[in-house]
Amino acid sequence: MTRQTVFSWGRTAPSESDVLTLPSRFDALPALAADSPSMLPFGNGRSYGDSCLNPGGTLLSTRYLDHFIGFDAATGALRCEAGVLLSDILKLIVPQGWFLPVTPGTRFVTVGGAIANDVHGKNHLSHGTFGRHVRALALRRSDGATLQCSPHENADWFAATIGGLGLTGVVLWAEIQMRPIASPWVEEQTERFASLDQFFALCHAYADTHEYTVAWIDCSAGAHRVGRGLFTRARHAPADAQPPRHGDRPRSRSMPFTPPFSLVNRLSVGAFNTLHYHRTGRAEPPRLTHCDTFFYPLDHILQWHRMYGPKGFYQYQCVVPPDDARAALHALLSEIGRSGAASFLGVLKQFGPLASPGLLSFPREGYTLALDFPNAGPRLHALFERLDAIVAGAGGRLYPAKDGRMSGACFRAGYPQWEALTPYIDPAFSSGFWRRVTDGATRREKSK
Repeated sequence: MTRQTVFSWGRTAPSESDVLTLPSRFDALPALAADSPSMLPFGNGRSYGDSCLNPGGTLLSTRYLDHFIGFDAATGALRCEAGVLLSDILKLIVPQGWFLPVTPGTRFVTVGGAIANDVHGKNHLSHGTFGRHVRALALRRSDGATLQCSPHENADWFAATIGGLGLTGVVLWAEIQMRPIASPWVEEQTERFASLDQFFALCHAYADTHEYTVAWIDCSAGAHRVGRGLFTRARHAPADAQPPRHGDRPRSRSMPFTPPFSLVNRLSVGAFNTLHYHRTGRAEPPRLTHCDTFFYPLDHILQWHRMYGPKGFYQYQCVVPPDDARAALHALLSEIGRSGAASFLGVLKQFGPLASPGLLSFPREGYTLALDFPNAGPRLHALFERLDAIVAGAGGRLYPAKDGRMSGACFRAGYPQWEALTPYIDPAFSSGFWRRVTDGATRREKSK
């Protein structure tokens, strides 16, 4: 066990914690140290805020739980330990004609992290969340008990652990159903849109023909251009697809150091967004793209978060229900535009009606907007509070895996079922996020 300063991906909240590496899934969890108030599993640290941090407590690193247990190439059923990265799974299954049923925008997350946050991807409309494809898992509790959980066995524990932010115990292994593909290539096409109305029309037009849909949104556009962006639709290519001779898998490069100030600012973002919006015509022709390039473009820039400088960055990701989506998204983008806040990583996607299996899973039917902002201190937090009010007014909520600052009231309004999770939380487990958004409410309840 070593005392370390641990950061999440956004690097806004350094956390002093004891870090203990779990050597094997066959070992019991360590007893809680006398001077440590709690423990928490820690995978690859790709959550953006403090949901993966435990300031003052113990982090249980799962990166040595990185073994494959079994893969049935005939059925696509994969069983592996929780510390296995999605990138390792892809190396195994893609050459054998399989792919992840749901994947987030980075392949450098662990299976345990994907379960704890019930991650989603560009195909939520047709495939829902990652947790829908988990067939079974093993959960180790601090009292030494191991629970076998699935939708049919210990189903309540299964629902609490999917999207449960690592609070119910340590996931030792999981069995996941992969989906078949005919080739590692994706047919994609990008089209420019000038307004939110055009975005909604494109979502409707391609919902049944393309599995993957996502839009880049220009949040720096002026008042008369609110909602403009680029809409991308894609589907897995057939076996006889003829990829380009030169290929399109760029070499990975790394951001070599953290600059003394953020390279993302109003000037650089304004220029980038204008060029990016005009890089394509009304509709470019379809093209073949390797799955690595299509699903994980930022993974080709290792340590890309360093471009935000020493203060780090926040991602603001919300979902709003479909009935109020048009008005809410227009209000959000207008408020961001007026603020002058800089974000070039703006993503707008549709969530479908498939129910997430977890008690605290973030996705719900509607539309999700995600934006990265350099940490500008109180001015940015004031903007976030205004955005929170718009999201709450529409009946939406924020994504805990991306959050590092929402209030407890905002969390509890967005997740009214949060108290249903508490009986399943391991008494030795906690996180910076959970204490931040629930401790006040817990203390008030105890005082009654």
